[in-house]
Amino acid sequence: MKNSQLLSEFINYIEVEKGLSKNTKMAYHRDLSHYLRYLEENHKIVTGITHSDLMEFLVIKKRYLSPSSLARLITSIKMFHRFLVADNYCENEPTQNLDSPHLGLRLPKVLTFAEVEALLNAPDLTTPAGIRDKAMLELLYATGMRVSEIVNLKLENVNLELGYLRCTGKRDKERIVPIGSKAIEFIKLYLEKVRSSHKALSRQSARQLNILFLNPSGRKFSRVGFWKIIKKYATLSEITKQITPHTLRHSFATHLLERGADLRSIQEMLGHENISSTQIYTHLSRERLKDLHKKFHPRG
Repeated sequence: MKNSQLLSEFINYIEVEKGLSKNTKMAYHRDLSHYLRYLEENHKIVTGITHSDLMEFLVIKKRYLSPSSLARLITSIKMFHRFLVADNYCENEPTQNLDSPHLGLRLPKVLTFAEVEALLNAPDLTTPAGIRDKAMLELLYATGMRVSEIVNLKLENVNLELGYLRCTGKRDKERIVPIGSKAIEFIKLYLEKVRSSHKALSRQSARQLNILFLNPSGRKFSRVGFWKIIKKYATLSEITKQITPHTLRHSFATHLLERGADLRSIQEMLGHENISSTQIYTHLSRERLKDLHKKFHPRG
């Protein structure tokens, strides 16, 4: 079987069997396309390469890839070759003794309480767009949802009376997340004053109508569209940090931890499969405490 056919089989495998996200699937496809193109240019078939062949390719890539990009490339190649062996496309596994580069701990950026307050208070509540944006920002900070989760959030999955929502995260896993009184207040205001009178609603499909937050065209927001909203209000709030929708997710988790929430509860609300993904916030919290001590202690 040709290299391109094997790649297609692998992409189908990770989509069906692994349930990986669209972005992850695209990253694997991009990395492996470069890898297979190199093999073809050097007249090699992927099912017959050796560890030495693989190292020659990685030495070339190491010259201009960052450690994180190199680590992702190695992960893609490892998964690909394990798939080839598991599905009996070949017997040799050239990645067995291949180690990924050590990346060290990368702590996510978070906002202070004051910065979050400034961001959440930035929308102009005298305008429909401001009311909608306020509801979106309050909900994002109240729940720690991913941007892809909030733009796809359906009306039927939000229970304002009981104060929780049902969220579908990575690999179609559902979780229940509390909303909080402030977010509930502004979602109700948005539903009453803005969404109910949306001019474009009558032209949209029933499926589209079921989305909670709609853009000016009466459609659901794109990830980029939502990011632009946050960037706009960050500028209005004079926040100098480079922030994204994920910054509010990190801030949500960090602020809960700093105020005494247990790690398992935060893990459940974030939808992390593994507690190790949540533990990074304990490192972040310690670093923030060290900075505060250094700044305010007389002998810091």
